[in-house]
Amino acid sequence: MTQNVTLIATAAMGIETFVAREVKALGYEDIQVENGRVVFQAPVSAIPRTNLWLRTADRVKLLVGKFNAYSFDELFEQTKALPWEQFITEEGEFPVIGKSVKSKLYSVPDCQSIVKKAIVERLKKKYGVASILKETGAFYRVEVAIHKDEVLLTIDTSGSGLHKRGYRVGQGEAPLKETLSAALVQTTNWRPDEPFVDPFCGSGTIAIEAALIGQNIAPGFNREFASEDWDFIDSSHWDNAFQEAEDHANYDQPLDITGSDISHQMIEIAQNNAMEAGLGDLIQWKQMQVKDFQPRKDNGYIVSNPPYGERMGDKEEVEEMYRDLGVIMRDDPSWSVYILTSNENFESLYGKKATKKRKLFNGFIKTDYYQYFGKHIK
Repeated sequence: MTQNVTLIATAAMGIETFVAREVKALGYEDIQVENGRVVFQAPVSAIPRTNLWLRTADRVKLLVGKFNAYSFDELFEQTKALPWEQFITEEGEFPVIGKSVKSKLYSVPDCQSIVKKAIVERLKKKYGVASILKETGAFYRVEVAIHKDEVLLTIDTSGSGLHKRGYRVGQGEAPLKETLSAALVQTTNWRPDEPFVDPFCGSGTIAIEAALIGQNIAPGFNREFASEDWDFIDSSHWDNAFQEAEDHANYDQPLDITGSDISHQMIEIAQNNAMEAGLGDLIQWKQMQVKDFQPRKDNGYIVSNPPYGERMGDKEEVEEMYRDLGVIMRDDPSWSVYILTSNENFESLYGKKATKKRKLFNGFIKTDYYQYFGKHIK
């Protein structure tokens, strides 16, 4: 297949602009930013490249068709009219999942069933199959998403969500998604030759994502994707994408990244995750309370997702940690500090109003990303 396809990179609310920036950086210009997704036109070779390189997207989906449907008949006929055989092979396995919001066709099981039947009928006719389709081949997860009667039919190219980088062998109680962690780092002006610290590192995700960014390592280098088995994507596209990732990685870039946490167990988990990511000893890990942190160089960055203190017993302890950090950083004005928390009193506890604030969702938790810009010393 040589023609362009329409791809949809899905994203958590609030970080669509990061995804759009990454898509553009890969050289794809025909981009629309919408709520929860970035839609763009690109050659088929973009499927391997975007899956490998997008740090902040949740998934990359292939758009097969878009239309309005107000009845099951319309849904069936318009689905059947789409060129499914261009993507799904005769033996392809294609389960259908669905969702429907504010639409006349509100029964999701019915919509899924109708879309499945329509695709089966189309493929049987195109492949000349009289009996049932075997569905023993490559995996194509089809999604029917209906919003205000507009139907989007997509095939998921990623398989597992893109936040599953393949390095997380352990985690804490409330781990931060790798995709959001990457967005937190990308919000900053941090450069790989500057100090980077996460004083509440938990299982190490923010520090690990910073190291991957610092050495320009493709986040998907350590995992597999559903579309690697698809016939319409020439294997050379995958070979070229993996080779590009290898060629652009800067494994010799020295890094000054530290992750610390009060829990010895979490530091052990973070170390194991970093090893699994292939980062070895590139990140320094320390068991330490935040009040013992002392910056040793100028112009550093703190990026962290500390405990929020939402459980009754933790509130006072967490608020004390926020105060301790504020006191320490008052003496180091060259440092920039970026804190994600749902605690609405963070600024008063930290002792300073943020330079900038951004609303983000950590899963289903509404949070603010407090950004304090350092005064750089030359």
